[in-house]
Amino acid sequence: MPVPMEEFVVDGRDDVLDAIVGSERPLVMRGLVKHWPIVAAARESESAFVARLSGFDNGTPVDALLMPPGEDGVVGYSADLQHFNFRHQRVSVSQGLQHLQQFNRQEQPPALAMQSAPIAACLPGFLAEHSVPFLDAAIQPRIWIGNKVTTPAHFDEFHNIACVVSGSRRFTLFPPEQVRNLYVGPLDFAPTGAAISVARLDRPDDPRYPRLKLALEHAWVAELQPGDATYMPPMWWHHVASLGSINALVNYWWKPGLGSGLVPQTLLGCLLHCVLGFKSLPPAERKAWRELLDHYVFSDEDPAAHIPPSRRGVLGPLDAQQVAKLRETVLRYL
Repeated sequence: MPVPMEEFVVDGRDDVLDAIVGSERPLVMRGLVKHWPIVAAARESESAFVARLSGFDNGTPVDALLMPPGEDGVVGYSADLQHFNFRHQRVSVSQGLQHLQQFNRQEQPPALAMQSAPIAACLPGFLAEHSVPFLDAAIQPRIWIGNKVTTPAHFDEFHNIACVVSGSRRFTLFPPEQVRNLYVGPLDFAPTGAAISVARLDRPDDPRYPRLKLALEHAWVAELQPGDATYMPPMWWHHVASLGSINALVNYWWKPGLGSGLVPQTLLGCLLHCVLGFKSLPPAERKAWRELLDHYVFSDEDPAAHIPPSRRGVLGPLDAQQVAKLRETVLRYL
């Protein structure tokens, strides 16, 4: 059965970032942003939250997903996986909030989710009074707003701190190795860019997905209220259910070294190329390539320890110039 996420006490520590990242597991930070004015407004009432957040809106359109009532607010596919189960729209934050207030008056409302909107672009004034002190100011937060919407299990390549500012959210996380038990949908046809599980956690007895129960045995769960936050390590699968009629979350993604030229924005292209290159090989050849990848990429041992440092090439430390040259070589192979 799922177990509660470990709780991390932030107050009085000056090593918060190192401690949470070093844990290499998900953590809950109760009250991390309880001092934010937008959290105080949300605790007062939904209308106070809407009014305060709308006051920051500069009218920039953001991405929004609209699902009919029959989809239970679960972002995903049509029954045959040929289509998505939502319509894509572009609305301002204020317009989206107005729709959510209107939906509150309906017995069976549609589900609306404003997704991953860069706050600096659409709510610029918000940043002056809402920050997380131990995070680099260069990390640009995003906001997610909606009603009762569920985003199925998916992973990010980044470190992630997610702060609930309105409503409540239930996070269910799975370690990376549970990918084999989550029944992930198409890599190249995903509803929001990240591949998602097509198995519903609220239907563990669905005969189409018998290994889902195995994944749930390794799940970590936390329910967050306004002001609470969670840290999610890279590559952990996370299923997020918004439980209130108007929910909002601010999150911070970062990848150490990004922008240095040494760390790519995403490795998804590498995964897709591996599928293209290795998947159709005979079993013996796939096994041989697995051994090479384990040796040169995934092993903690140095595969070039026996080579003089001046001759280690791509197996040694790389600077930005060497990375650029290596990318040119990779492109020639492609």
